[in-house]
Amino acid sequence: MKEFGERIRKLRESVKLSQAKIAKLIGTSQVSINRYESGGGEPPLKTLIWYADYFDVSIDYLLARTDNPQGKLYDFQPEMLREKMESKEDWELFVEMCFDPNSPMGTRLKKALLQVAGEQK
Repeated sequence: MKEFGERIRKLRESVKLSQAKIAKLIGTSQVSINRYESGGGEPPLKTLIWYADYFDVSIDYLLARTDNPQGKLYDFQPEMLREKMESKEDWELFVEMCFDPNSPMGTRLKKALLQVAGEQK
């Protein structure tokens, strides 16, 4: 769990918190935090979830299963949705359904979204 220790240490240091302060926030001891950061022990699931929530990263990132802090599936798009959105007409219909036709900003927002989507392809 060496990578886990390095990652949680870097995250803690990035927000300029001491091991004692993180321990107090989590509800554990500074000795436990030091053990996790040095690779000498594994945190309980509750602590792992706390780190992921507090630093807004995925557990996969903490466990070094990915280098992407949002996780492996952050940009995942189901195959069915990808197929449906390949045609411009389907995409425009989808965007049309997302906005209230009575909204004064609806037309501008739809136009902006369609423009951004066109640039992404």
